[in-house]
Amino acid sequence: MSLDKRLPETIREEVRRALAEDVGDGDLTAALIPAGAITSATVICREPGILCGSAWFDEVFWQLEGEVEVFWNRREGDPITSGETLCTLQGHARTLLTGERTALNFLQTLSGTATLASLYARAVEGTGCRVLDTRKTLPGLRLAQKHAVRTGGCHNHRIGLFDAILIKENHITACGGIAPAVERARASGGAVMIEVEVENLQELRQAIDARADRILLDNFDLDTLREAVTLTAGRIPLEASGNVSLENIRAVAETGVDFVSVGGLTKHLRALDLSMRILSGC
Repeated sequence: MSLDKRLPETIREEVRRALAEDVGDGDLTAALIPAGAITSATVICREPGILCGSAWFDEVFWQLEGEVEVFWNRREGDPITSGETLCTLQGHARTLLTGERTALNFLQTLSGTATLASLYARAVEGTGCRVLDTRKTLPGLRLAQKHAVRTGGCHNHRIGLFDAILIKENHITACGGIAPAVERARASGGAVMIEVEVENLQELRQAIDARADRILLDNFDLDTLREAVTLTAGRIPLEASGNVSLENIRAVAETGVDFVSVGGLTKHLRALDLSMRILSGC
């Protein structure tokens, strides 16, 4: 099932877990506010970035069932600036205060992921190379972060262990070599991509001969990446990975590889600085 089809149920479940974690048996502090009190609030951006996570934000208040309306000034994927009001909320004060932290946690984390992805996407513009995420995601937020990566302009690798085969060093050792590993993958009968990770040009030749669908070049230097591109001659897509940063990704992309995968897209993120402010007393 595609990421888009999985997201609605994923959003509901992730928000349910997050609220259970935070609210537990009830918000003791929000109970200080008179029942039925109505107020409004705004979410303010404190630094520039890319907006992401609005569906999770909305779902928080929907699940709290406090009759809160959210009016967005920006859409998912829009660039946002420091000092900008992203949305206005109106409804029961208790619900606004109970949902505030959970809603902001989703919004600032996913906006941070999308913002970082936008920087990587911009860094390779014009090269024809696509930047991929990895499985190095925050536990429990895999699909949310992969959505954020796409929102920022990069692309998704496999969602998990179930939708593609990536034969790495330990798999190769356990199977007795690249050729038998790929042969067993083909024999499994699954209509999924078979990718092989290689660590040198000798292994690259073996992966080519084994007719892998894609080859991951692990920690190749720039000269060896260019050799790999020449050796492959467009027959099999190549993915570079390992120690890739914003500072060097352009040079990696310019070697001619088709993809660059970056674990830091999802594991080295910094949440965007957002805050919610109640506009009136209750």
